[in-house]
Amino acid sequence: MIIGSHVNFNTEQLLGSAKTAVSYGANTFMFYTGAPQNTIRKDIDPNLTNEAFMYMKKNGIDLKNVICHAPYIINLANREKEDSWNFSISFLKKELYRIKEMQVGYMVIHPGNALKLDRMSALQNIADALNNIIEDDLPMILLETMAGKGTECGINIYELKEILSKVEKKEKVGICLDTCHLNDSGIDIAKFDDYLSEFDQEIGLEHIFCIHVNDSKNPIGSHKDRHANLGYGTIGFDNLINVLYNPKLKDVPKILETPWVGEYPPYKLEIEMIKHKKFNPNLETDLKELYK
Repeated sequence: MIIGSHVNFNTEQLLGSAKTAVSYGANTFMFYTGAPQNTIRKDIDPNLTNEAFMYMKKNGIDLKNVICHAPYIINLANREKEDSWNFSISFLKKELYRIKEMQVGYMVIHPGNALKLDRMSALQNIADALNNIIEDDLPMILLETMAGKGTECGINIYELKEILSKVEKKEKVGICLDTCHLNDSGIDIAKFDDYLSEFDQEIGLEHIFCIHVNDSKNPIGSHKDRHANLGYGTIGFDNLINVLYNPKLKDVPKILETPWVGEYPPYKLEIEMIKHKKFNPNLETDLKELYK
């Protein structure tokens, strides 16, 4: 299984991210190139990048499975203020060039918020923005499935299909599924195979390049988007294991975005749960013991 989690992009940049992933027992990871809430970015250090390549090769992490996530401040859906929309396009393109320097192949983005616009106009704006951003030699953009909080776009198969239908270079755009977001948007993860069948018919499973694996603190259809640790939410451990081990998604990287438990990252123990297919009801206690 290709399994990892969100990790920090610290002073050691990609090398630090890889070291953290290895400490969790992961063989991939996802990172931001800076704080997701602002535009402050440091130059990519090629020496640290080369060290990261060697470290990853030594520790069984294939660079082609590593994922980057775009900052949350990007909104491609709303064009009421042209300057703001153009800023989102420009900043996302800069982020793509940054990860290209590190030979990372995928950038996950939240499609955007319609705000006061109607849905169809917002979806058109997302596609127009992607057509402005995409270049043949830049990494692939992955549209994340969203929970439907507020005026989020990309909340169902129809909206994703509508965006993709308007993208000129379709080979440069894929999909990232998020189990919490799917649950909160109204999808029953206990019937995940039914969802995959519909997705395959409407879009095609070959367009799925990443899966964010999270439990949810809220019931199906709540449109809340609050992640929970594996087995500690309304989706349930067994349903998430079925997603993780689904043979149709065998070669797709799975990324944990579950919340820290107090001051401790849960990913090492959650990855152990996944590998052993066994729920740990003592996660908080075991984490305190692990990090004491």
